[in-house]
Amino acid sequence: MWPDGINSKAAVDKAAPLYPFVTPAEQGYAAPAMNGENKMPHAVILDAQSLGPEIDLTAIKESVSHLEVYEQSSTGQALERLANADIAIVNKVILDAETLQQLPKLRLICVLATGLNNIDLDAAKANNIEVKNVSAYGTASVSQHTLMLMLTLANRLPLYQRDLAAGEWQRSPFFCLQDHVTLQLAGKHLVMVGQGELGSEVARLAEAFGMRVTFAARPGNEAQDKRASLDDLLPDADIISLHCPLNESTRHLINQQRLANAKPSLLLVNCARGSIIDEVAALDALRSGKLGGLAVDVLPAEPPTEGHPLLDALSEPLNLIVTPHNAWITPEARQNIVALTANNIAQWKSQA
Repeated sequence: MWPDGINSKAAVDKAAPLYPFVTPAEQGYAAPAMNGENKMPHAVILDAQSLGPEIDLTAIKESVSHLEVYEQSSTGQALERLANADIAIVNKVILDAETLQQLPKLRLICVLATGLNNIDLDAAKANNIEVKNVSAYGTASVSQHTLMLMLTLANRLPLYQRDLAAGEWQRSPFFCLQDHVTLQLAGKHLVMVGQGELGSEVARLAEAFGMRVTFAARPGNEAQDKRASLDDLLPDADIISLHCPLNESTRHLINQQRLANAKPSLLLVNCARGSIIDEVAALDALRSGKLGGLAVDVLPAEPPTEGHPLLDALSEPLNLIVTPHNAWITPEARQNIVALTANNIAQWKSQA
C-alpha cells in the first residue's frame, strides 16, 4: 500500500519528470577501488613497543586500510610479517638488503625516528621502496634533557650524590660540602656541533643561562663553511654539546687528540649518536683529570647487551652520567612521532 501525502504513488509519479533518477556513475562518483594502485595501503608496525606506553595510533590507523601491530620483531620475523604489507613502520628493526629484496609488495618504509642507520637505503632505492623518517618531534624533550645533563655536570651532582650516600655530609663539621668545585654557566663558552632545530633550541636555552654559544662548522665541510672549525673553537670551550648525525666525518669526532687540546675542565655532552665520541678515550681523560665531566644519552650499541666501559665506570667517583637513550621519551614527543608518521603516509599516498 502506498502512503498518502507527499510520499504517495501519485506524488512520486508526478515528481519523476522533474527530478529524474541519475545514477552515481552519471554524477561522476566512483566507488573506492578494492584493488589496484588507488586502494588504501596495508601497513605493519614492527616494533610498537619502542613508542612506549599509552600512545594513540589512531592517526596512522585512519591512513591505511589495515594496521598490524607487533610489539617487537627481529629482522627474520620482519620478512614474514611484511610479506603482504605496502608500508613498513619501524623504529630500530634492521631492514637489510637481503630482507628488502624479498618484499616485492613493499613500497614505503616509515621510520619512527630521525636516524636511518637500520635501513639499507641503497637496497630500498634499488627495490623502488621510498623511505621516510620523522624529525623535530622531540625538540622540547631532548633540549630539556640536554640542559639537565649540562646542569648536572656543572654542579657535580654525581659526585655530591655519592658523598651523601656515603654519609659525608652527616659527618661534616661544616654546614655544607664543598669538596667538588662547581661551574657557574653564566659567561661560559658553549660550543655546539649541529645547528639544526634541536641544536638551535639547546642554544636558546643555554643563552637563557647566560652562556656564550658558538656553532662549529659542519665536520667534513670546514673548507666550505664560514663558521669556525671545532679544532679552532675547542681550546676555548667550557662545554661541548653534540647534536649531529653519525657518519664518516663525525665518527670519533671527539677523540684522544682533541681531548688533549681541550681545557681539563671541559664538560662534554652527547645526546646525538653513540661513537661520535670515542667513549674509551673520554673515560680515560675523565679518570686522569683531563676532562671535567662527561654525560651521554647514547652508546654505540643499544641496548648495550655486551656491556660498555662507561656503564662499568658508573660505580667510580667520577663526574659521569649515562642515561638510557631516553632524552626523547616525553609523552608529547612520542605522540608527535605518530602524527608525523601519519603525515608521511598521507604525503606518500598523494604522490602515488
